[in-house]
Amino acid sequence: MLTDTTTTPVYELTKSDKKFVGWHILFAVAALTVGALFGPLQALQAAGIDLYPKIDFLFIEINGVNSYYQGLTLHGVLNALIWTTFFITGFTTLVVIRGLKRGLAIPILNRIGFWMMVAGLVTAAIPLLGNKASVLYTFYPPMQADTLFYIGLVLVVVGSWIEGYGFYITLWRWRKDNPDTRTPFIVLAVVINMVMWQIATLGVAAEILGLILPWALGWVDGIDPQLSRTFFWFTGHPLVYFWLLPAYASWYAMLPKQAGGKLFSDTLARLAFWLFLLLSIPLGFHHQFVDPGVPAGWKFIHSLLTFGVGFPSLLTLFTVVASLEYAARKRGGKGLFGWIRALPWGDGSVTAQLLAGILFIFGGIGGVANASYNVNLVLHNTAWVPGHFHLTVASAVTLSFFGISYWMVPHITGKPLWKPKWAVASSWIYFSGMLIFSNAMHTVGLLGAPRRTPLGLAPYVPAEWNGHLFRVAVGGSIMWIGLMLFVTIVAVTAFQRKRLPEGEYIDVPVAESLDDPQQAPVWLDRWKPWLIATVVLIILAYGPQLIDQILGIELTSPGFTN
Repeated sequence: MLTDTTTTPVYELTKSDKKFVGWHILFAVAALTVGALFGPLQALQAAGIDLYPKIDFLFIEINGVNSYYQGLTLHGVLNALIWTTFFITGFTTLVVIRGLKRGLAIPILNRIGFWMMVAGLVTAAIPLLGNKASVLYTFYPPMQADTLFYIGLVLVVVGSWIEGYGFYITLWRWRKDNPDTRTPFIVLAVVINMVMWQIATLGVAAEILGLILPWALGWVDGIDPQLSRTFFWFTGHPLVYFWLLPAYASWYAMLPKQAGGKLFSDTLARLAFWLFLLLSIPLGFHHQFVDPGVPAGWKFIHSLLTFGVGFPSLLTLFTVVASLEYAARKRGGKGLFGWIRALPWGDGSVTAQLLAGILFIFGGIGGVANASYNVNLVLHNTAWVPGHFHLTVASAVTLSFFGISYWMVPHITGKPLWKPKWAVASSWIYFSGMLIFSNAMHTVGLLGAPRRTPLGLAPYVPAEWNGHLFRVAVGGSIMWIGLMLFVTIVAVTAFQRKRLPEGEYIDVPVAESLDDPQQAPVWLDRWKPWLIATVVLIILAYGPQLIDQILGIELTSPGFTN
């Protein structure tokens, strides 16, 4: 039984709204399902077990090394970019409508944005499936994909922007009607995330439109890989926060309600999200510590800024744990840590998010190592990096989205969650697989194993790597079982005939706060100062280097395809 079942919904979304949210979740889960098929294949291949079939697909032979990079690209694009973007825009749609208790201001605008994203997905999928865009989700030049791949990515990003405009207009109209009322925190959180996303993606937009598309279309003979990478990482690291902040929003404002408690501090929650907007973008050079084209001084500045963004993460850790402890002690939990047992671990939605938070603690520790210049020189381009990456987007994000789905799908369909105990099991299975997989990836990375390499096909693998690579295969396979169980539960829930009993309704779980939101400082409900500060910090952190690299641009590198 889900924890937030009531017969008196606070605000009922229309059937049209629910259907629209459902379309987002359908495409998100479909992308996750297809992309995840390549996960265990990659993991097994690391251990020397090559299960890629030798077939002709769209006239392209798929086997061996080619299949590894095609599979890795499909896995990264579909799971890191498509699954997350569709899910987040759908979740944001629901939260804005429910939080403001009003429909979208211009529904057609959001629908145009959504179907543009779908068109982009289809456009990019054609070259991906044809092995004409096996450039991984980072699509670093001078690796060159088919032009359709880049056009598809542009459509997905622009579609998400258009959906964002729909959210902004809706919030703006609400604020006009409620000038003296604080914006509900849950709405403020998801809209801040969309604003951060739109600012951050200016980098990848400049890269694709200004550099890659003219090059891919043959209008220019070469490209500048250094400038391209700088533009990409302007977007690349805040992209992680675009994935994470919806999970954080749920941890702050929904999970406490599901656990039977309240949000510990509405004020701290607001401050943390504004700091994420301010600090999550101007730190991309810490991904370019080994790039010779970026001066050491700028790398140092971005390293400091990377440590700075850890502060709102620590605020999140404190506030979320305090909220959960309050809920657990209300449920009878006792002792310094004994209260943890009193949390509703039997609820699949709660369990998924709790386990996501545990894994993310390890991911955050690894992030500190990545941001440290000297340590990063050892870890860069080793298997440590995907080990860390899977603790963020594949754990904190994906497991949290599992948990959100376990109440959101019943909410929008009016159908009970299929096999609630299996929902609990899916998260534990995925969690267990991730512990094995990520630990093995981190360890073999410290031993020097390179990433983006089909180690199972390489003749030079040291014997000391073999046991860890076998654990990669085992952990990846277990994760896939947990993920497929999630997909099954969601699919059966959505398409079953059984409906909730008459009068029973699963509401959106939004927690009250221990402090009165109306008492939050006014400056925590004002956009202008935070937007100005964000733009100024970005200009200071990136402006001089971008000007220098643009003035010194060298379009000399030809494209390379596999």
